[in-house]
Amino acid sequence: MPKLQGMIGISGKAYGDLKKAVAACTITNFSLILPVVVTMQLVMEILKPLTGGTLSIHKLWLFLGLGLAAGVIVFLCGKNDYKKTYVTSYITAEESRLQVAETIRKLPMWVFNSKGLTELTGNIMKDCESLEHVLSHIVPQLGANVISCTVICLLLSFFDWRIALAVFCTLPASFFIIVISRRRQERLNREQLEAKLQAAEQTQEYLEGIKIIKSCNLDGERFEALNRALRELKRLSLNMELGMGVLVSGAQFILQAGVGITIFTGTALLSGGRIELMPLILSLLIVVRMYGPILTVLTLLPELFYLRQATGRMRQLADIPVMGGSTETPVTSYTIEFDHVGFRYNDEEVLRDITVTIPEKSITALVGPSGSGKSTMTRLIARFWDVRSGSIRIGGVDIKTLEPEHLMGFMAFVFQDVILFNDTVYNNIRIGNLNATEGEIMAAAKAAHCDEFVSELPDKYHTLLGENGLTLSGGERQRISIARALLKDAPVILLDEATASLDPENETMIQEALSRLIENKTVLVIAHRLRTIAGADKIIVLDKGRITGEGTHEELLAGNKLYKKMYALQQGILQAGDAK
Repeated sequence: MPKLQGMIGISGKAYGDLKKAVAACTITNFSLILPVVVTMQLVMEILKPLTGGTLSIHKLWLFLGLGLAAGVIVFLCGKNDYKKTYVTSYITAEESRLQVAETIRKLPMWVFNSKGLTELTGNIMKDCESLEHVLSHIVPQLGANVISCTVICLLLSFFDWRIALAVFCTLPASFFIIVISRRRQERLNREQLEAKLQAAEQTQEYLEGIKIIKSCNLDGERFEALNRALRELKRLSLNMELGMGVLVSGAQFILQAGVGITIFTGTALLSGGRIELMPLILSLLIVVRMYGPILTVLTLLPELFYLRQATGRMRQLADIPVMGGSTETPVTSYTIEFDHVGFRYNDEEVLRDITVTIPEKSITALVGPSGSGKSTMTRLIARFWDVRSGSIRIGGVDIKTLEPEHLMGFMAFVFQDVILFNDTVYNNIRIGNLNATEGEIMAAAKAAHCDEFVSELPDKYHTLLGENGLTLSGGERQRISIARALLKDAPVILLDEATASLDPENETMIQEALSRLIENKTVLVIAHRLRTIAGADKIIVLDKGRITGEGTHEELLAGNKLYKKMYALQQGILQAGDAK
Protein backbone atom coordinates (compact mmCIF):
# COMPACT_ATOMS: atom_id res chain seq x y z
CA MET A 1 0.00 0.00 0.00
CA PRO A 2 1.41 3.44 -0.93
CA LYS A 3 2.42 5.57 2.05
CA LEU A 4 -0.06 8.37 1.24
CA GLN A 5 -2.92 5.87 0.93
CA GLY A 6 -2.02 4.37 4.29
CA MET A 7 -1.76 7.79 5.95
CA ILE A 8 -5.14 8.95 4.65
CA GLY A 9 -6.75 5.56 5.24
CA ILE A 10 -8.70 5.14 2.00
CA SER A 11 -9.46 2.18 -0.24
CA GLY A 12 -7.51 1.25 -3.37
CA LYS A 13 -10.33 2.56 -5.58
CA ALA A 14 -10.44 5.87 -3.70
CA TYR A 15 -6.66 6.15 -3.99
CA GLY A 16 -6.95 5.61 -7.74
CA ASP A 17 -9.58 8.37 -7.90
CA LEU A 18 -7.27 10.62 -5.88
CA LYS A 19 -4.46 10.15 -8.41
CA LYS A 20 -6.91 11.08 -11.19
CA ALA A 21 -7.84 14.20 -9.21
CA VAL A 22 -4.16 15.18 -8.88
CA ALA A 23 -3.73 14.71 -12.64
CA ALA A 24 -6.84 16.83 -13.34
CA CYS A 25 -5.61 19.64 -11.07
CA THR A 26 -2.17 19.49 -12.72
CA ILE A 27 -3.74 19.86 -16.16
CA THR A 28 -5.76 22.82 -14.87
CA ASN A 29 -2.59 24.46 -13.54
CA PHE A 30 -0.85 24.12 -16.89
CA SER A 31 -3.94 25.33 -18.75
CA LEU A 32 -3.79 28.57 -16.73
CA ILE A 33 -0.40 29.29 -18.36
CA LEU A 34 -2.04 29.52 -21.80
CA PRO A 35 -3.78 32.88 -21.20
CA VAL A 36 -0.49 34.27 -19.80
CA VAL A 37 1.45 33.19 -22.89
CA VAL A 38 -1.21 34.55 -25.26
CA THR A 39 -1.38 37.82 -23.32
CA MET A 40 2.40 38.13 -23.42
CA GLN A 41 2.46 37.57 -27.19
CA LEU A 42 -0.30 40.15 -27.62
CA VAL A 43 1.63 42.72 -25.56
CA MET A 44 4.81 42.05 -27.54
CA GLU A 45 2.88 42.56 -30.81
CA ILE A 46 1.36 45.82 -29.56
CA LEU A 47 4.83 47.09 -28.51
CA LYS A 48 6.41 46.39 -31.92
CA PRO A 49 5.98 49.98 -33.23
CA LEU A 50 8.02 51.20 -30.25
CA THR A 51 10.97 49.02 -31.30
CA GLY A 52 10.80 49.88 -35.00
CA GLY A 53 8.58 46.96 -36.04
CA THR A 54 5.19 46.87 -37.77
CA LEU A 55 1.93 46.14 -35.98
CA SER A 56 -0.02 43.28 -37.61
CA ILE A 57 -3.81 43.51 -37.34
CA HIS A 58 -4.12 39.89 -38.47
CA LYS A 59 -1.93 38.76 -35.57
CA LEU A 60 -4.02 40.81 -33.12
CA TRP A 61 -7.17 38.97 -34.30
CA LEU A 62 -5.25 35.69 -34.13
CA PHE A 63 -4.19 36.34 -30.54
CA LEU A 64 -7.76 37.35 -29.67
CA GLY A 65 -9.00 34.03 -31.07
CA LEU A 66 -6.26 32.14 -29.23
CA GLY A 67 -7.22 33.97 -26.04
CA LEU A 68 -10.85 32.87 -26.40
CA ALA A 69 -9.72 29.32 -27.15
CA ALA A 70 -7.47 29.41 -24.07
CA GLY A 71 -10.46 30.56 -21.98
CA VAL A 72 -12.55 27.62 -23.25
CA ILE A 73 -9.70 25.19 -22.50
CA VAL A 74 -9.35 26.59 -18.97
CA PHE A 75 -13.13 26.20 -18.45
CA LEU A 76 -13.16 22.60 -19.67
CA CYS A 77 -10.12 21.73 -17.55
CA GLY A 78 -11.74 23.36 -14.52
CA LYS A 79 -14.96 21.42 -15.11
CA ASN A 80 -13.03 18.15 -15.32
CA ASP A 81 -11.02 19.23 -12.24
CA TYR A 82 -14.24 19.78 -10.26
CA LYS A 83 -15.70 16.44 -11.26
CA LYS A 84 -12.55 14.45 -10.54
CA THR A 85 -11.78 16.31 -7.30
CA TYR A 86 -14.89 17.49 -5.47
CA VAL A 87 -17.55 15.08 -6.67
CA THR A 88 -15.25 12.09 -6.18
CA SER A 89 -14.18 13.26 -2.71
CA TYR A 90 -17.81 13.58 -1.58
CA ILE A 91 -18.52 10.05 -2.79
CA THR A 92 -15.41 8.76 -0.97
CA ALA A 93 -16.45 10.57 2.23
CA GLU A 94 -19.90 9.00 2.01
CA GLU A 95 -18.36 5.56 1.58
CA SER A 96 -16.02 6.23 4.53
CA ARG A 97 -18.94 7.21 6.78
CA LEU A 98 -20.83 4.06 5.84
CA GLN A 99 -17.70 1.98 6.38
CA VAL A 100 -17.09 3.50 9.83
CA ALA A 101 -20.76 3.00 10.75
CA GLU A 102 -20.55 -0.64 9.62
CA THR A 103 -17.34 -1.09 11.63
CA ILE A 104 -19.02 0.35 14.73
CA ARG A 105 -22.02 -1.94 14.24
CA LYS A 106 -19.78 -5.01 14.33
CA LEU A 107 -17.70 -3.97 17.35
CA PRO A 108 -18.03 -5.92 20.60
CA MET A 109 -19.93 -4.18 23.38
CA TRP A 110 -16.83 -3.57 25.52
CA VAL A 111 -15.83 -0.89 23.02
CA PHE A 112 -18.94 1.11 23.90
CA ASN A 113 -18.02 0.91 27.57
CA SER A 114 -14.57 2.35 26.88
CA LYS A 115 -15.54 4.91 24.21
CA GLY A 116 -18.23 7.56 24.61
CA LEU A 117 -20.97 8.06 22.04
CA THR A 118 -19.56 11.52 21.33
CA GLU A 119 -16.22 10.04 20.26
CA LEU A 120 -17.88 7.45 18.02
CA THR A 121 -20.13 10.13 16.51
CA GLY A 122 -17.00 12.18 15.87
CA ASN A 123 -15.47 9.20 14.04
CA ILE A 124 -18.45 9.11 11.67
CA MET A 125 -18.98 12.84 11.18
CA LYS A 126 -15.96 15.03 12.01
CA ASP A 127 -13.18 12.59 11.07
CA CYS A 128 -14.85 11.73 7.76
CA GLU A 129 -15.47 15.44 7.20
CA SER A 130 -11.74 16.06 7.66
CA LEU A 131 -11.04 13.29 5.17
CA GLU A 132 -13.48 14.86 2.71
CA HIS A 133 -11.78 18.24 3.08
CA VAL A 134 -8.34 16.76 2.51
CA LEU A 135 -9.44 14.81 -0.57
CA SER A 136 -11.20 17.81 -2.12
CA HIS A 137 -9.13 20.83 -1.04
CA ILE A 138 -5.67 19.65 -0.03
CA VAL A 139 -4.09 16.56 -1.60
CA PRO A 140 -5.10 17.19 -5.26
CA GLN A 141 -4.00 20.84 -5.14
CA LEU A 142 -0.89 19.96 -3.18
CA GLY A 143 0.17 17.26 -5.61
CA ALA A 144 -0.73 19.32 -8.69
CA ASN A 145 1.15 22.38 -7.45
CA VAL A 146 4.26 20.36 -6.64
CA ILE A 147 4.23 18.75 -10.10
CA SER A 148 3.53 21.99 -12.01
CA CYS A 149 6.13 23.98 -10.04
CA THR A 150 8.74 21.27 -10.63
CA VAL A 151 8.06 21.22 -14.38
CA ILE A 152 8.14 25.02 -14.60
CA CYS A 153 11.39 25.07 -12.64
CA LEU A 154 12.98 22.62 -15.08
CA LEU A 155 11.75 24.59 -18.10
CA LEU A 156 12.97 27.84 -16.57
CA SER A 157 16.34 26.22 -15.93
CA PHE A 158 16.70 25.43 -19.62
CA PHE A 159 15.73 29.01 -20.46
CA ASP A 160 18.17 30.66 -17.99
CA TRP A 161 19.57 28.75 -15.03
CA ARG A 162 20.47 31.97 -13.19
CA ILE A 163 16.88 33.21 -13.19
CA ALA A 164 15.66 29.74 -12.12
CA LEU A 165 18.14 29.69 -9.25
CA ALA A 166 17.03 33.15 -8.13
CA VAL A 167 13.37 32.07 -8.22
CA PHE A 168 13.84 28.90 -6.19
CA CYS A 169 16.70 29.76 -3.86
CA THR A 170 14.30 30.60 -0.99
CA LEU A 171 12.10 27.53 -1.47
CA PRO A 172 14.21 25.03 0.56
CA ALA A 173 14.26 27.33 3.59
CA SER A 174 10.47 27.83 3.41
CA PHE A 175 9.74 24.11 3.28
CA PHE A 176 12.31 23.44 5.99
CA ILE A 177 10.38 25.69 8.42
CA ILE A 178 7.10 23.82 7.78
CA VAL A 179 8.56 20.31 7.88
CA ILE A 180 10.87 20.84 10.88
CA SER A 181 7.90 22.01 12.96
CA ARG A 182 5.81 18.97 12.07
CA ARG A 183 5.95 17.38 15.52
CA ARG A 184 4.87 20.59 17.21
CA GLN A 185 2.02 20.96 14.74
CA GLU A 186 0.86 17.38 15.35
CA ARG A 187 0.97 17.92 19.12
CA LEU A 188 -1.14 21.06 18.82
CA ASN A 189 -3.55 19.25 16.50
CA ARG A 190 -3.86 16.34 18.92
CA GLU A 191 -4.51 18.60 21.88
CA GLN A 192 -7.17 20.54 19.98
CA LEU A 193 -8.92 17.35 18.84
CA GLU A 194 -9.02 16.07 22.42
CA ALA A 195 -10.42 19.41 23.58
CA LYS A 196 -13.08 19.28 20.85
CA LEU A 197 -14.09 15.81 21.98
CA GLN A 198 -14.29 16.89 25.63
CA ALA A 199 -16.35 19.95 24.73
CA ALA A 200 -18.70 17.81 22.62
CA GLU A 201 -19.14 15.34 25.49
CA GLN A 202 -19.94 18.12 27.95
CA THR A 203 -22.37 19.71 25.49
CA GLN A 204 -24.16 16.39 24.99
CA GLU A 205 -24.34 15.86 28.76
CA TYR A 206 -25.69 19.39 29.16
CA LEU A 207 -28.46 18.83 26.60
CA GLU A 208 -29.40 15.37 27.89
CA GLY A 209 -29.63 16.66 31.45
CA ILE A 210 -31.37 19.94 30.65
CA LYS A 211 -34.36 19.08 32.87
CA ILE A 212 -32.13 18.55 35.89
CA ILE A 213 -30.08 21.63 35.03
CA LYS A 214 -33.19 23.81 34.93
CA SER A 215 -34.74 22.31 38.06
CA CYS A 216 -31.50 22.78 40.02
CA ASN A 217 -30.78 26.21 38.53
CA LEU A 218 -27.49 25.09 37.02
CA ASP A 219 -27.84 26.98 33.75
CA GLY A 220 -25.44 29.58 32.37
CA GLU A 221 -22.09 30.16 34.04
CA ARG A 222 -23.04 28.00 36.98
CA PHE A 223 -22.69 24.90 34.82
CA GLU A 224 -18.95 24.97 35.29
CA ALA A 225 -17.99 21.68 33.54
CA LEU A 226 -19.29 22.90 30.17
CA ASN A 227 -17.74 26.35 30.63
CA ARG A 228 -14.38 24.85 31.50
CA ALA A 229 -14.42 22.54 28.46
CA LEU A 230 -15.35 25.37 26.10
CA ARG A 231 -12.70 27.69 27.56
CA GLU A 232 -10.05 25.00 27.12
CA LEU A 233 -11.14 24.46 23.52
CA LYS A 234 -10.92 28.20 22.89
CA ARG A 235 -7.42 28.37 24.40
CA LEU A 236 -6.07 25.42 22.44
CA SER A 237 -7.69 26.58 19.20
CA LEU A 238 -6.05 29.98 19.55
CA ASN A 239 -2.72 28.34 20.33
CA MET A 240 -2.97 26.15 17.25
CA GLU A 241 -4.06 28.98 14.94
CA LEU A 242 -1.35 31.29 16.29
CA GLY A 243 1.33 28.59 16.09
CA MET A 244 0.36 27.58 12.56
CA GLY A 245 -0.11 31.18 11.46
CA VAL A 246 3.36 32.24 12.59
CA LEU A 247 5.02 29.27 10.91
CA VAL A 248 3.13 29.57 7.63
CA SER A 249 3.51 33.36 7.50
CA GLY A 250 7.22 33.06 8.20
CA ALA A 251 7.65 30.47 5.45
CA GLN A 252 5.65 32.62 3.01
CA PHE A 253 7.71 35.72 3.87
CA ILE A 254 10.98 33.89 3.17
CA LEU A 255 9.58 32.43 -0.07
CA GLN A 256 8.39 35.76 -1.43
CA ALA A 257 11.80 37.27 -0.81
CA GLY A 258 12.60 35.31 -3.97
CA VAL A 259 10.63 37.88 -6.01
CA GLY A 260 13.08 40.61 -4.99
CA ILE A 261 16.07 38.34 -5.58
CA THR A 262 14.72 37.46 -9.05
CA ILE A 263 14.20 41.13 -9.96
CA PHE A 264 17.69 42.01 -8.73
CA THR A 265 19.24 39.10 -10.67
CA GLY A 266 17.26 39.92 -13.82
CA THR A 267 18.18 43.59 -13.66
CA ALA A 268 21.86 42.70 -13.25
CA LEU A 269 21.69 40.33 -16.22
CA LEU A 270 19.82 42.91 -18.33
CA SER A 271 22.32 45.69 -17.54
CA GLY A 272 25.16 43.35 -18.45
CA GLY A 273 23.53 42.52 -21.78
CA ARG A 274 23.17 38.86 -20.91
CA ILE A 275 19.38 38.80 -21.25
CA GLU A 276 16.88 40.78 -23.33
CA LEU A 277 14.02 42.85 -21.93
CA MET A 278 11.07 40.85 -23.25
CA PRO A 279 12.37 37.42 -22.11
CA LEU A 280 13.03 38.99 -18.71
CA ILE A 281 9.48 40.34 -18.46
CA LEU A 282 8.13 36.93 -19.49
CA SER A 283 10.27 35.27 -16.81
CA LEU A 284 8.96 37.67 -14.16
CA LEU A 285 5.36 36.99 -15.18
CA ILE A 286 5.97 33.25 -14.89
CA VAL A 287 7.63 33.75 -11.50
CA VAL A 288 4.69 35.75 -10.12
CA ARG A 289 2.25 33.18 -11.51
CA MET A 290 4.27 30.30 -10.07
CA TYR A 291 4.58 31.66 -6.52
CA GLY A 292 0.83 31.36 -6.06
CA PRO A 293 0.87 27.53 -6.24
CA ILE A 294 3.98 27.34 -4.05
CA LEU A 295 2.33 29.52 -1.40
CA THR A 296 -0.68 27.21 -1.58
CA VAL A 297 1.58 24.22 -0.95
CA LEU A 298 3.04 25.89 2.14
CA THR A 299 -0.46 26.61 3.44
CA LEU A 300 -1.81 23.11 2.77
CA LEU A 301 1.03 21.10 4.33
CA PRO A 302 -0.02 21.87 7.95
CA GLU A 303 -3.57 20.81 7.09
CA LEU A 304 -2.23 17.51 5.81
CA PHE A 305 -0.47 17.02 9.15
CA TYR A 306 -3.79 17.74 10.87
CA LEU A 307 -5.43 14.93 8.91
CA ARG A 308 -3.04 12.40 10.46
CA GLN A 309 -4.81 12.86 13.78
CA ALA A 310 -8.29 12.24 12.34
CA THR A 311 -7.25 9.27 10.20
CA GLY A 312 -5.28 7.91 13.14
CA ARG A 313 -8.48 7.72 15.20
CA MET A 314 -10.29 6.06 12.29
CA ARG A 315 -7.49 3.50 11.93
CA GLN A 316 -7.59 2.76 15.67
CA LEU A 317 -11.30 2.05 15.35
CA ALA A 318 -10.82 -0.13 12.28
CA ASP A 319 -8.01 -2.08 14.02
CA ILE A 320 -10.27 -3.21 16.87
CA PRO A 321 -10.89 -6.94 16.24
CA VAL A 322 -14.52 -7.71 15.51
CA MET A 323 -16.23 -10.87 16.69
CA GLY A 324 -15.87 -13.52 14.03
CA GLY A 325 -17.58 -16.82 13.46
CA SER A 326 -19.39 -18.98 10.96
CA THR A 327 -22.61 -18.02 9.20
CA GLU A 328 -23.12 -21.56 7.90
CA THR A 329 -23.16 -23.63 11.11
CA PRO A 330 -26.72 -24.94 11.57
CA VAL A 331 -28.47 -24.62 14.92
CA THR A 332 -31.18 -27.27 15.11
CA SER A 333 -32.23 -27.05 18.76
CA TYR A 334 -32.38 -24.19 21.23
CA THR A 335 -31.34 -25.55 24.58
CA ILE A 336 -28.88 -23.06 26.09
CA GLU A 337 -26.03 -24.33 28.27
CA PHE A 338 -23.61 -22.39 30.48
CA ASP A 339 -20.50 -24.46 31.17
CA HIS A 340 -18.31 -23.02 33.97
CA VAL A 341 -18.75 -19.49 32.62
CA GLY A 342 -16.79 -16.62 34.15
CA PHE A 343 -17.00 -12.98 33.08
CA ARG A 344 -15.77 -9.60 34.27
CA TYR A 345 -16.23 -5.97 33.22
CA ASN A 346 -12.69 -4.60 33.22
CA ASP A 347 -11.46 -5.64 36.68
CA GLU A 348 -14.91 -6.26 38.21
CA GLU A 349 -15.88 -9.92 38.32
CA VAL A 350 -19.57 -10.28 37.48
CA LEU A 351 -20.13 -14.01 36.88
CA ARG A 352 -18.27 -16.79 38.70
CA ASP A 353 -18.25 -20.39 37.47
CA ILE A 354 -21.83 -20.42 36.14
CA THR A 355 -23.01 -23.88 35.05
CA VAL A 356 -26.68 -24.20 34.20
CA THR A 357 -29.02 -25.41 31.44
CA ILE A 358 -31.93 -23.43 30.00
CA PRO A 359 -34.25 -26.04 28.45
CA GLU A 360 -35.66 -25.67 24.94
CA LYS A 361 -39.28 -24.51 24.54
CA SER A 362 -39.68 -23.61 28.19
CA ILE A 363 -39.77 -20.49 30.36
CA THR A 364 -36.72 -19.96 32.54
CA ALA A 365 -36.55 -16.99 34.91
CA LEU A 366 -33.50 -15.26 36.38
CA VAL A 367 -33.98 -13.64 39.78
CA GLY A 368 -31.65 -12.12 42.32
CA PRO A 369 -30.56 -8.80 43.86
CA SER A 370 -29.40 -5.93 41.67
CA GLY A 371 -25.87 -6.51 40.38
CA SER A 372 -26.07 -10.29 40.72
CA GLY A 373 -25.39 -10.82 36.97
CA LYS A 374 -28.87 -11.45 35.52
CA SER A 375 -28.63 -8.98 32.62
CA THR A 376 -25.05 -10.04 31.96
CA MET A 377 -26.17 -13.62 31.39
CA THR A 378 -28.73 -12.58 28.74
CA ARG A 379 -26.18 -10.38 26.97
CA LEU A 380 -23.60 -13.15 26.95
CA ILE A 381 -26.14 -15.47 25.33
CA ALA A 382 -26.62 -12.88 22.57
CA ARG A 383 -22.81 -12.55 22.36
CA PHE A 384 -22.74 -8.84 23.12
CA TRP A 385 -19.54 -9.85 24.91
CA ASP A 386 -17.49 -13.03 24.85
CA VAL A 387 -17.04 -15.00 28.06
CA ARG A 388 -13.65 -14.82 29.79
CA SER A 389 -13.71 -18.49 30.79
CA GLY A 390 -15.90 -21.50 30.11
CA SER A 391 -18.36 -21.65 27.22
CA ILE A 392 -21.98 -21.04 26.25
CA ARG A 393 -23.66 -23.44 23.85
CA ILE A 394 -26.95 -23.22 21.99
CA GLY A 395 -28.17 -26.50 20.59
CA GLY A 396 -24.75 -27.96 21.44
CA VAL A 397 -22.91 -25.32 19.33
CA ASP A 398 -20.42 -23.01 21.08
CA ILE A 399 -21.71 -19.50 20.34
CA LYS A 400 -18.10 -18.28 19.95
CA THR A 401 -18.03 -20.21 16.68
CA LEU A 402 -21.12 -18.37 15.37
CA GLU A 403 -20.97 -14.98 13.69
CA PRO A 404 -22.86 -12.54 15.97
CA GLU A 405 -25.43 -11.51 13.34
CA HIS A 406 -26.04 -15.16 12.48
CA LEU A 407 -26.54 -15.89 16.18
CA MET A 408 -28.90 -12.95 16.67
CA GLY A 409 -31.04 -14.34 13.86
CA PHE A 410 -32.20 -16.96 16.37
CA MET A 411 -33.02 -14.44 19.14
CA ALA A 412 -35.39 -11.61 19.93
CA PHE A 413 -34.86 -9.12 22.75
CA VAL A 414 -37.41 -7.15 24.73
CA PHE A 415 -35.52 -4.68 26.94
CA GLN A 416 -36.81 -2.65 29.85
CA ASP A 417 -35.41 0.48 28.18
CA VAL A 418 -36.93 0.53 24.70
CA ILE A 419 -35.07 2.27 21.88
CA LEU A 420 -37.26 3.76 19.16
CA PHE A 421 -36.09 5.59 16.05
CA ASN A 422 -37.25 8.96 14.79
CA ASP A 423 -39.49 7.33 12.23
CA THR A 424 -43.08 6.15 11.87
CA VAL A 425 -44.74 3.59 14.14
CA TYR A 426 -44.98 1.27 11.14
CA ASN A 427 -41.27 1.43 10.35
CA ASN A 428 -40.30 1.04 14.01
CA ILE A 429 -42.23 -2.24 14.12
CA ARG A 430 -40.93 -3.32 10.71
CA ILE A 431 -37.35 -3.29 12.10
CA GLY A 432 -38.13 -6.72 13.55
CA ASN A 433 -38.28 -8.18 10.04
CA LEU A 434 -37.53 -5.91 7.09
CA ASN A 435 -38.84 -8.56 4.69
CA ALA A 436 -42.24 -8.79 6.37
CA THR A 437 -45.40 -7.97 4.44
CA GLU A 438 -47.77 -5.21 5.50
CA GLY A 439 -50.26 -7.83 6.67
CA GLU A 440 -47.65 -9.50 8.89
CA ILE A 441 -46.60 -6.15 10.37
CA MET A 442 -50.19 -5.19 11.18
CA ALA A 443 -50.89 -8.63 12.66
CA ALA A 444 -47.86 -8.27 14.97
CA ALA A 445 -48.98 -4.78 15.99
CA LYS A 446 -52.48 -5.96 16.86
CA ALA A 447 -51.16 -8.96 18.79
CA ALA A 448 -48.98 -6.59 20.85
CA HIS A 449 -52.03 -4.35 21.59
CA CYS A 450 -50.60 -1.41 19.63
CA ASP A 451 -53.95 -0.62 18.00
CA GLU A 452 -55.34 0.84 21.24
CA PHE A 453 -52.99 3.85 21.20
CA VAL A 454 -52.01 4.03 17.52
CA SER A 455 -55.64 4.65 16.50
CA GLU A 456 -55.51 7.92 18.46
CA LEU A 457 -52.36 9.21 16.77
CA PRO A 458 -52.75 11.87 14.02
CA ASP A 459 -51.51 9.67 11.14
CA LYS A 460 -52.12 6.30 12.78
CA TYR A 461 -49.25 3.90 11.94
CA HIS A 462 -47.58 6.53 9.76
CA THR A 463 -47.16 9.02 12.61
CA LEU A 464 -43.60 10.14 13.26
CA LEU A 465 -42.61 9.31 16.83
CA GLY A 466 -39.85 11.88 17.37
CA GLU A 467 -36.47 11.11 18.89
CA ASN A 468 -36.65 7.82 20.84
CA GLY A 469 -40.46 7.91 20.77
CA LEU A 470 -40.71 10.94 23.05
CA THR A 471 -44.42 11.33 22.23
CA LEU A 472 -45.30 7.89 23.69
CA SER A 473 -45.65 6.56 27.20
CA GLY A 474 -43.45 3.81 28.59
CA GLY A 475 -46.14 1.18 28.11
CA GLU A 476 -46.80 2.23 24.52
CA ARG A 477 -43.12 2.10 23.70
CA GLN A 478 -42.89 -1.35 25.24
CA ARG A 479 -45.77 -2.65 23.13
CA ILE A 480 -43.99 -1.50 19.96
CA SER A 481 -40.92 -3.39 21.17
CA ILE A 482 -42.98 -6.55 21.66
CA ALA A 483 -44.53 -6.12 18.20
CA ARG A 484 -41.00 -6.08 16.77
CA ALA A 485 -40.17 -9.31 18.58
CA LEU A 486 -43.43 -10.93 17.43
CA LEU A 487 -42.62 -9.96 13.85
CA LYS A 488 -39.14 -11.45 14.10
CA ASP A 489 -40.61 -14.74 15.35
CA ALA A 490 -37.25 -15.94 16.71
CA PRO A 491 -37.03 -19.31 18.51
CA VAL A 492 -35.22 -17.77 21.54
CA ILE A 493 -36.78 -14.87 23.48
CA LEU A 494 -34.80 -12.81 26.00
CA LEU A 495 -36.94 -10.61 28.26
CA ASP A 496 -35.06 -8.11 30.41
CA GLU A 497 -37.48 -6.78 33.05
CA ALA A 498 -39.98 -5.91 30.32
CA THR A 499 -42.76 -4.95 32.79
CA ALA A 500 -40.70 -3.62 35.70
CA SER A 501 -41.73 0.04 35.51
CA LEU A 502 -45.26 -0.20 34.13
CA ASP A 503 -48.59 0.68 35.70
CA PRO A 504 -51.08 -2.20 36.29
CA GLU A 505 -53.17 -1.44 33.19
CA ASN A 506 -50.19 -1.41 30.84
CA GLU A 507 -48.67 -4.41 32.59
CA THR A 508 -51.83 -6.47 31.97
CA MET A 509 -51.83 -5.60 28.25
CA ILE A 510 -48.13 -6.35 27.90
CA GLN A 511 -48.42 -9.64 29.78
CA GLU A 512 -51.11 -10.67 27.27
CA ALA A 513 -48.83 -9.65 24.38
CA LEU A 514 -45.90 -11.51 25.94
CA SER A 515 -47.98 -14.66 26.28
CA ARG A 516 -48.40 -14.65 22.49
CA LEU A 517 -44.71 -13.87 21.97
CA ILE A 518 -43.31 -16.70 24.10
CA GLU A 519 -45.62 -19.46 22.91
CA ASN A 520 -43.57 -22.57 22.02
CA LYS A 521 -40.24 -20.66 22.36
CA THR A 522 -37.12 -20.94 24.51
CA VAL A 523 -37.65 -18.04 26.91
CA LEU A 524 -35.25 -16.49 29.39
CA VAL A 525 -36.88 -13.77 31.48
CA ILE A 526 -35.45 -11.38 34.07
CA ALA A 527 -37.98 -10.17 36.61
CA HIS A 528 -37.91 -8.29 39.89
CA ARG A 529 -41.57 -9.01 40.60
CA LEU A 530 -41.43 -12.65 41.61
CA ARG A 531 -45.18 -13.11 41.35
CA THR A 532 -44.94 -12.58 37.57
CA ILE A 533 -42.65 -15.60 37.13
CA ALA A 534 -44.20 -17.95 39.70
CA GLY A 535 -45.46 -20.16 36.86
CA ALA A 536 -42.07 -20.41 35.09
CA ASP A 537 -40.84 -23.91 34.24
CA LYS A 538 -37.52 -23.14 35.90
CA ILE A 539 -36.22 -20.32 38.12
CA ILE A 540 -32.51 -19.63 38.55
CA VAL A 541 -31.46 -17.66 41.65
CA LEU A 542 -28.30 -15.53 41.34
CA ASP A 543 -26.36 -13.76 44.06
CA LYS A 544 -23.03 -11.96 43.62
CA GLY A 545 -22.39 -13.64 40.28
CA ARG A 546 -23.06 -17.20 41.50
CA ILE A 547 -26.02 -19.53 41.20
CA THR A 548 -27.43 -20.21 44.66
CA GLY A 549 -30.37 -22.30 43.56
CA GLU A 550 -32.59 -23.46 40.72
CA GLY A 551 -35.97 -25.12 40.48
CA THR A 552 -39.67 -24.30 40.39
CA HIS A 553 -41.32 -21.59 42.46
CA GLU A 554 -42.52 -24.09 45.06
CA GLU A 555 -39.17 -25.87 45.27
CA LEU A 556 -37.27 -22.63 45.83
CA LEU A 557 -39.73 -21.40 48.47
CA ALA A 558 -39.12 -24.63 50.32
CA GLY A 559 -35.35 -24.83 49.95
CA ASN A 560 -33.70 -21.52 48.98
CA LYS A 561 -33.28 -18.87 51.68
CA LEU A 562 -32.57 -15.95 49.33
CA TYR A 563 -35.58 -16.66 47.12
CA LYS A 564 -37.83 -17.18 50.13
CA LYS A 565 -36.61 -13.91 51.66
CA MET A 566 -37.12 -11.94 48.43
CA TYR A 567 -40.60 -13.41 47.92
CA ALA A 568 -41.66 -12.74 51.52
CA LEU A 569 -40.38 -9.16 51.30
CA GLN A 570 -42.33 -8.48 48.10
CA GLN A 571 -45.46 -10.11 49.48
CA GLY A 572 -45.19 -7.95 52.59
CA ILE A 573 -44.92 -4.80 50.49
CA LEU A 574 -47.94 -5.85 48.40
CA GLN A 575 -50.02 -6.64 51.49
CA ALA A 576 -49.06 -3.32 53.05
CA GLY A 577 -50.10 -1.57 49.85
CA ASP A 578 -53.43 -3.41 49.79
CA ALA A 579 -54.06 -2.49 53.44
CA LYS A 580 -53.65 1.17 52.64
